Amino acid sequence: QVQLVETGGGLVQPGGSLRLSCTTSGFTPDYYAIGWFRQAPGKEREGVSCISSEDGKTFYAEALKGRFTISRDNAKTTVYLHMNRLKPEDTAVYYCVRFPFFYCSVDDPNEADTWGQGTQVTVSA
Repeated sequence: QVQLVETGGGLVQPGGSLRLSCTTSGFTPDYYAIGWFRQAPGKEREGVSCISSEDGKTFYAEALKGRFTISRDNAKTTVYLHMNRLKPEDTAVYYCVRFPFFYCSVDDPNEADTWGQGTQVTVSA
């Protein structure tokens, strides 16, 4: 059974950092890109970042470049999202997602075929 389990969410002060982890199972990681989307209160889901399973190329929402970094372990079973210089507007539920092919995009949440349960990130003083 395909599973995506997010951990690492919590409360952090503005300007702080947080690392989210996505542990995957139930499929061959070589053939599927993995990414992160988020949903803030009262807003639609938006793309954050994703990483290709073929060559490791990464993609980011333009507004998040330089603050967020996505990475993957050698076995490609765990994906991380390092979030730096966090802002209150980063407050959202963050979802780990699987894409149906090697490559991915942060442009359309509908391109993902599997979603994790989400982990809450709250940025507040």
